[in-house]
Amino acid sequence: MSLPTPSLAVRLESLTVNQRLVLQALQRETEPLSAQALFAKLRETKKIGLATVYRALDALKLAGFIQHQATMTGELLYQTLEQDQHCLTCLQCGESVPIQGCPVQSLEENLQANYSFRIYYHTLEFFGLCQLCAKGSD
Repeated sequence: MSLPTPSLAVRLESLTVNQRLVLQALQRETEPLSAQALFAKLRETKKIGLATVYRALDALKLAGFIQHQATMTGELLYQTLEQDQHCLTCLQCGESVPIQGCPVQSLEENLQANYSFRIYYHTLEFFGLCQLCAKGSD
């Protein structure tokens, strides 16, 4: 049994002014941003505090509007929820290469059906050495 998903319009109506501001700023970006980078961009035109940005990001994440990905240093980068992320990440140089297709789509569908759990997105990341870094470590 899957959980009912509120319509996008209903979810958008429930956002605060600051949450909408943060969401709109992320929608304009082509690359994921850290909370600090997002805060700096917003401060160019709006009076908003860093704590408010963090609260808005948390609320947007819980509502299923945005997703985040941790960098090698542990910093979280945020972007709008468009598609699941799958990548190969080099531990030495930090390069991240996207994997085409979703190797765990059927697992996600089974989890939602069997556990009555609404999944907004998932990430799948493999860590190792890219070809260039592997050659340098030989």
